[in-house]
Amino acid sequence: MLKRTFDFVFSILGLIVLLPFLLIICLLIKIDSKGPILFKQKRVGKHNIDFTIYKFRTMRIQSDKKGLLTIGNNDSRITKIGYFLRRYKIDEFPQLINIIKGDMSFVGPRPELRYYVNFYNKSDMEIYRVRPGITGLASLKYRNEVELLKQAADPETFFIETIIPDKLKFNKEYIKKSNFFFDLKLIALTIIKVITK
Repeated sequence: MLKRTFDFVFSILGLIVLLPFLLIICLLIKIDSKGPILFKQKRVGKHNIDFTIYKFRTMRIQSDKKGLLTIGNNDSRITKIGYFLRRYKIDEFPQLINIIKGDMSFVGPRPELRYYVNFYNKSDMEIYRVRPGITGLASLKYRNEVELLKQAADPETFFIETIIPDKLKFNKEYIKKSNFFFDLKLIALTIIKVITK
């Protein structure tokens, strides 16, 4: 109950405080490239139920048809403003709406595409006992995931066979340790990592 109250209150406060900044971001996205301001995509959430995740659009329209993974920070599909938004995780800000709706939390396993969840085994599905989050143990470990994929000979295979199992290990560890103060610690670590990147 404390976690959900914290999520709800600080998501609303965040949107109010950041509103002028978010409006500027919306304007820059529209000026920079054709397409909608928000990127919407189906992800897997609590209880293994799909929901629509919101992000600021950082890629050119229909980029997902050229592959589900982003390969490196210099992926040619990323827009000019998109590089900046991704570098400082600003593209994630619209997920405050997901938190208010109850789809997500500030902290939890990152919500994955159904395509990749289909590679999970039965025990892996325990991570869906909790809401997915904007940040978490696995997110901190793989904050440079796109660069790791760029170095892989076969990014798709590397993601499925190496990154996914390791992320699941960290997500299961989070569930075991999960409590309100542990969440606050992970939020603080995330802010520090973004600022010092």
